[in-house]
Amino acid sequence: MKIIKQIAIIFSVCWVSLVIEHFLPFEFSASIIGMILLFFCLLTGALKIEHIQEKSDFLLSNMAFFFIPAGVSIINYFDVLKSNVWQILLICVITTFVTFGVTAFFIRLTMKLMKRGKREC
Repeated sequence: MKIIKQIAIIFSVCWVSLVIEHFLPFEFSASIIGMILLFFCLLTGALKIEHIQEKSDFLLSNMAFFFIPAGVSIINYFDVLKSNVWQILLICVITTFVTFGVTAFFIRLTMKLMKRGKREC
């Protein structure tokens, strides 16, 4: 029964995010809305981590399985991708390095803020 309750909570958040996306006057991804909604529910205490822990762990550990449809779609459009392979590779390389740089910056910032917080205590 616990698993069914956890699935119901996660699907309810997904459904509410789809409803919010439908009524927004601009384009915004329902999955992002759902993550923000789940974050605020956890932050405010309306939802406790124990309410979704097991199902979330299961979904995270099997995340690669959910990328199979995207991989199949790439194969369906291989002829389009083949003509733009160099542009796609260049974008992948640039965004990888940008992601590394931004991640390193925010890790340093977080460490600096954590050290400052320890000194103030």
